[in-house]
Amino acid sequence: MAARSGSSNTRQTPKRRRAPSAPLDLGIDLGTTRTVVARADRGNYPVVGFTDTDGDVHEFFPSLTALTDDGLVHGFAARAAARNGAPLLRSLKRLLSSPAVTAQTPVQLGDASFTVLELLTSFLTTVRAQLTDSGALEGADPGSEDANIVVAVPAHAYGAQRLITLDAFRAAGFHVTAMLNEPSAAGFEYTHRKSATVSSRRTRVLVYDLGGGTFDTSLVDVRGRSHEVLASRGASDLGGDDLDLLLAQLVLDRAGVAEEELTSREQDDLLDECRDAKESMAPQTRRLLITLRGRDVVLPAADFYAAATPLLQRSLDTMAPLIGRLDDGGPDLADIAGIYLVGGGSAFPLVPRLLRERFGRRVHRSPYPGASTAIGLAIAADRNAEVALTDRLSRGFGVFREADAGARTVFDALLTEESVQERADGESGTIITRRYPAVHNIGRYRFVECAGVDASGEPRGRLAPYEDVLFPFDRSLRDAEDLAAIPVHRLGNGPQVEERYEIDGAGLIRVTLTDLSDGYSRTYVLGRRTA
Repeated sequence: MAARSGSSNTRQTPKRRRAPSAPLDLGIDLGTTRTVVARADRGNYPVVGFTDTDGDVHEFFPSLTALTDDGLVHGFAARAAARNGAPLLRSLKRLLSSPAVTAQTPVQLGDASFTVLELLTSFLTTVRAQLTDSGALEGADPGSEDANIVVAVPAHAYGAQRLITLDAFRAAGFHVTAMLNEPSAAGFEYTHRKSATVSSRRTRVLVYDLGGGTFDTSLVDVRGRSHEVLASRGASDLGGDDLDLLLAQLVLDRAGVAEEELTSREQDDLLDECRDAKESMAPQTRRLLITLRGRDVVLPAADFYAAATPLLQRSLDTMAPLIGRLDDGGPDLADIAGIYLVGGGSAFPLVPRLLRERFGRRVHRSPYPGASTAIGLAIAADRNAEVALTDRLSRGFGVFREADAGARTVFDALLTEESVQERADGESGTIITRRYPAVHNIGRYRFVECAGVDASGEPRGRLAPYEDVLFPFDRSLRDAEDLAAIPVHRLGNGPQVEERYEIDGAGLIRVTLTDLSDGYSRTYVLGRRTA
């Protein structure tokens, strides 16, 4: 049963009719399995309810899409349509996390194909309609220029995921004013709820965010109302979905049924049952009961824990660069106000158990883990909260260049995962420039993002290449319709060129290329030309 409120001091109060023109401060957490919305209301941050097809209210909207004869349906309607045989799409957010994803990446749903941007925009349009039609916003318009809508992405999200998410929210009619990294938002919720644990001696909060499809962790330094993210790490393929799949496989093995024998509907039903069983677990749970094809399958909780331990160990390994020597008795433990468990997946009893075995009593789990990010986003949106955030890029960014007159290729690490996105004063946190004489008629910039940059300046982890950016060094080519069709050759002594790189508060990188001889320039945002 969903919690009534996202915070101990945010209990729902009797509704006051808000004038339609009143400003709206709203946080929206687009989750892998559930989308949660919280709003600012006079210092409180209640979670908004959504009504299902049976008339029951839940404090989330399922992140599901189905294709019916009448078109796409989402949320509770998608779940009902799937029960009647409609093709169902789960976990679109996981597809967004792929380094190769673009707005036009096709997604097959039944016999139809849609782009990622089409599906996400359609889903968010339904979310907006649900919010406005239900009266939950009391007449306020989330598309108004007076609205403060703050959304989030995983800390490790590549630029493409950030762009697609922003574009979809705006196309769906939301006036998005900021985008935060999910664990950074949860840091606001921690200090809203646990401010007494933060002192002049203990200023750091380690956020452990296990969502439906992703894992993020951030180390946040809290000084009064200012929050500075010192570092972040993440895994795009680790979350509660993986626990559901693991439990489903254990059930199939115990029942002696092969996955290939199940119909699509039976697979969906099994996953839903496994998710419900997992979410209903308490530390005292000893057995799980799952119904498969009309037969009750009993599974010892200990078996599930044993199978899940390697998965959760991955989250601890991901945290390792942040936690250093934070084990009990370690010299850095004195700086830690708390290790905060958020995200729907962190409610799984094994998660706090494993963390407390290592870090002891300073592990705190949000009483509303699935809503923690949305509440933090609402706090960030609240124009009366006066909170400030300095965040970091959480990934590396660079460009491959020619060296030794074209004899070899090198990687120029322009920005690292420690680069500041935006300072607490709202100004761009990191600006990088490069100046050099052009030697070709056309500049071909092969930009990539990566998980990080190692000590030698080389990219590490998965690379996310973006479409090459082409810039005409030869003035006669500035009006060319297709620079890619023109052969690149060496000019010798060309004009002086400047590259300028800026990170905005959403973690998007703006690249401006300028011919300094006459000031001609073009600007791009990670593959999307803006000027």
